[in-house]
Order: sequence, then C-alpha cells, then structure tokens
Amino acid sequence: MAEVVAKTAVKKEGGYLYFVDKNGDVCRAVMSRAGRKKGKTKKELVARAGVKKESGYLYFIDGKGNVCRAKMARGRKAAKKAPAKKAVKKAPAKKSPAKKR
Repeated sequence: MAEVVAKTAVKKEGGYLYFVDKNGDVCRAVMSRAGRKKGKTKKELVARAGVKKESGYLYFIDGKGNVCRAKMARGRKAAKKAPAKKAVKKAPAKKSPAKKR
C-alpha cells in the first residue's frame, strides 16, 4: 500500500506526464505523441514538495495530486511448485507375430 509523503493537491491536465524529480518536487513534461520530434522535452515545475527520496521506494503522484511512495518489489520469491505426480510404468505392449506371405 502507498503512503502519502507530501500533500500538494496538484490538478492534472491531459497530455502531460507528472513525476517527482531528483529534488523531490512535482514536475510535468509533455507526453510523446505521433508527429513529435524525438528527444527530451522540457520539464516544468508544478509544485515544490522538497521530498527526501529513500532508496527502495517508488515515488509518484496519486489521483488527488499528492506525492506518495510505495515499497518497490525486489527479488520475487519462487512460486510454490505442485507436488510431482508419480510416473506409472506401463507394461510393454505384446507384439503380434508377423504374418508370413
């Protein structure tokens, strides 16, 4: 589950990607669309949050516009294997004698 780190109440507009930058502030950049030239777009500062980022957490902007963080999933555990079925040995099929011509 995610926890709210800073309440910024940012209003999101369509066509922009909202993210938490290196300084812990909320920024946005124009989303890539067809026909746009490749390369980086300029980021625009939306709100100053000043969040100190810790490693092992994913920081994002939630639906209400607040800065949240969630623990990153690292090193997944192997799924439990179903118990192996015992192989049943079949008796070799008896061959009928070859027909003579």
